[in-house]
Amino acid sequence: MEKICPKCGAGAEHLKRIDEVKKHYPSSTEINGMADFYKVMGDETRLKLLMSLEAAGKLCVSDLSCVLNMSISAVSHQLKVLKVNKLVKATRDGKTVYYELDDNHVKSILEIALEHIKEEDNT
Repeated sequence: MEKICPKCGAGAEHLKRIDEVKKHYPSSTEINGMADFYKVMGDETRLKLLMSLEAAGKLCVSDLSCVLNMSISAVSHQLKVLKVNKLVKATRDGKTVYYELDDNHVKSILEIALEHIKEEDNT
């Protein structure tokens, strides 16, 4: 007797596809990490900071506060969130701390997201 999907009544082919999806599915820990990542990325101010760093390479807090027209303390708070979540890194040069994107993955994510949004605008 052929197995039937208990949810939709479809045959074995559906069950095979379901099993394939489950094999490739991330763990609960990975899913939670991704959800946290998108929560951080979902903030407009943090995205502006990331895009500023993507454009400039490295900027100090005061430069970023000028670009975003925000207080230094507000920018510092958001940079801390980005740093804790490994989206930016900081390097010290004398008394000045410079921030930059943590790695090329962050840059790629920003570029792909922007490309996707621009693509939607052209439809």
